Amino acid sequence: MQSTLALPSAVSLSTGSLTWSLLGLLFAAVPVLAWARTARTRKVGTAVGAVLAVAGGLLVAVQHGWVTGIPRADAHLLLGVTAPLVIWCGVRWERARRGPASEEWERRRSRSAGVLGAYVGLTVIGSLVAFLLAGGADVPPKGAVPALPPGLVALAEDTSCGSSSCARTVTVGSRDGLTNAEIIRALDRPAGWTCRANGWLLDRRKLCVNVAEANGKVQLNVSLSDLV
Repeated sequence: MQSTLALPSAVSLSTGSLTWSLLGLLFAAVPVLAWARTARTRKVGTAVGAVLAVAGGLLVAVQHGWVTGIPRADAHLLLGVTAPLVIWCGVRWERARRGPASEEWERRRSRSAGVLGAYVGLTVIGSLVAFLLAGGADVPPKGAVPALPPGLVALAEDTSCGSSSCARTVTVGSRDGLTNAEIIRALDRPAGWTCRANGWLLDRRKLCVNVAEANGKVQLNVSLSDLV
């Protein structure tokens, strides 16, 4: 019975993941397709198209977690804003090389501009939603925990939340029998809490890290607070 009930949930999850993957690919491909409808010279068209294709490929890699360290929401905002600028530069470059475009090309360019305008508008709206949703405290992801030096191991891990922040606490031990003081020195963290923004542009919550000794154990603490 449990297997039968679990099957629809698994199918639903798989379908949802596929839908988001396809939407992500479409988001990355729109600038390339818009430029393909706009470009009128092979040299400029290839150069600008290559830049857009590389940027789109990087976005897809971020979406699927193949490239880490780049916030997904920020990556979408950066592409959504910079891709139309790249296309505009390509249009100006072609105009400088070949002069004004024909009426047919101007019509095609106007349609592409309309698509890119909607593209930028959806990007801005999505970024605003992402900013609002990222305002509350949340448990820091495992990737936010600093990597342990060789010889140190994570003995236990716990999460907790308070009124304005959540934390992930890792109890650190040693394979080589180091004392707590030696473990703290090996972790090589500044004294007290060190903080940075959790994201680049949209997620401005504070992500803080510190090392402390509590109950005879060395703990590596990572906290993520809300915006206020």
